[in-house]
Amino acid sequence: MKQKKLSRWLKCLIIGVGICAIIIYALIIPFMGISLRDQYPEFSYCFWPWLIFIWATGIPCCIILIIGWEISSNIGSDRAFSEINAKLFEWISFLTAGDSAFFFVGNVVFFSLNMSHPSIVLASFFIVFIGVAISVACSVLSHLVRKAAILQDQSDLTI
Repeated sequence: MKQKKLSRWLKCLIIGVGICAIIIYALIIPFMGISLRDQYPEFSYCFWPWLIFIWATGIPCCIILIIGWEISSNIGSDRAFSEINAKLFEWISFLTAGDSAFFFVGNVVFFSLNMSHPSIVLASFFIVFIGVAISVACSVLSHLVRKAAILQDQSDLTI
């Protein structure tokens, strides 16, 4: 597969993920919250704090999509193995680790304020695990892209 075609496929995938994120964050999560608020009116005070918290966790995800667009643009312009992409993967690693930590701490805080259920805290472990796995994978990709960029620079200098 040519790099321009791969870049287009990656950009289409990023657009698809972005559209899904908008649908989830703007429609599904608020409607689920409203439904839960209507079913359990005694917990209606939890609606806005939880909604703002969930929206706050979406900010790093949007930034990661922008970074992914930049990486796919670099791939399309034949700069797949470059120091820029290595740094971008490093940023993705930091953002996912930070978002995972924020999500976990937020769940613990809501649980300690009696605004959450223990099953939600336990389910958040799964989400945190996925975030940490993505962070580690991006850190490894950053290291490998950096090594490949060094090798490519060395081979470009050799005739």
